[in-house]
Amino acid sequence: MTSSSDAYPVPATPYRATGSLQGRTILMSGGSRGIGLAIARRAARDGANVVLLAKTGEPHAKLEGTVYSAAEELEAAGGSALPLVGDVRRDDDVARAVDAAVGRFGGIDVVINNASAIDLSRTDTVDMKRYDLMQDINVRGTFLLSKLALPALRKSSGGHILTLSPPLNLDPKWAGRHLAYTIAKYGMSLTTLGLAEELRNDGICVNSLWPRTLIDTAAIRNMAGGESMVRAARGPEIMADAAHAVLTGTAERTGNATAGTINSGNFYTDEQVLAAAGVTDFTPYSLGAAEADLVPDIFL
Repeated sequence: MTSSSDAYPVPATPYRATGSLQGRTILMSGGSRGIGLAIARRAARDGANVVLLAKTGEPHAKLEGTVYSAAEELEAAGGSALPLVGDVRRDDDVARAVDAAVGRFGGIDVVINNASAIDLSRTDTVDMKRYDLMQDINVRGTFLLSKLALPALRKSSGGHILTLSPPLNLDPKWAGRHLAYTIAKYGMSLTTLGLAEELRNDGICVNSLWPRTLIDTAAIRNMAGGESMVRAARGPEIMADAAHAVLTGTAERTGNATAGTINSGNFYTDEQVLAAAGVTDFTPYSLGAAEADLVPDIFL
């Protein structure tokens, strides 16, 4: 196996991990690119097993990478990878991914609900096919992947479901700006809220993670004005480090856990988690803009 230093340069970030994901098995929806791939690479550097369920099996004209090229990066970074072409909207594909993860690696320790669709159109103009797409991927996909992985997670020593969704902020301005998208993302967050309570006695942590600032992703770049927007964004490595901190327990100092309980039902931001891990300077994560000029992400 090629070392990560030879095949993929390790980003110089201020996060210094105190825990490891070595030997843990992660099942992620999406992950061919962007934030999901960055999170998977960070876990792979620890020696984690990563199962990627993603739609992109062939090169796409507008999107960089496939599930297979992502898996190659994870192997090069030091992990074990299982790429699966599939759609989180399809029950059979998700069931196949869960079975494949258990069959290849013996179980599942972490589920990461990363797959998501975005359309910021207002109600008058949103296409109902796009509305259905967001509901099916964001809400139903998150619920389905979490649901089908539960038997395996219950057998893990420290199962965890981590969903990339925002805090449940009921300020009416967010629904008023992009109602269809807000419904879809808050559906993911409601899944975190409900599963955390439902599974509290099962030893499974359920949390959400969201960026405080805009993150450079293909979804942002493909939006109108996206190329200029990402100049005031951070790189996805900040979310990768934050996810690592949550999954290895560093974030427990900022969560809801009390003595004798698991740390579950939290809606973390990347900065909150990394500050708890000792990060005081976030400028290495930016893409060139001064901290004061970074664009805040929505829902915060």
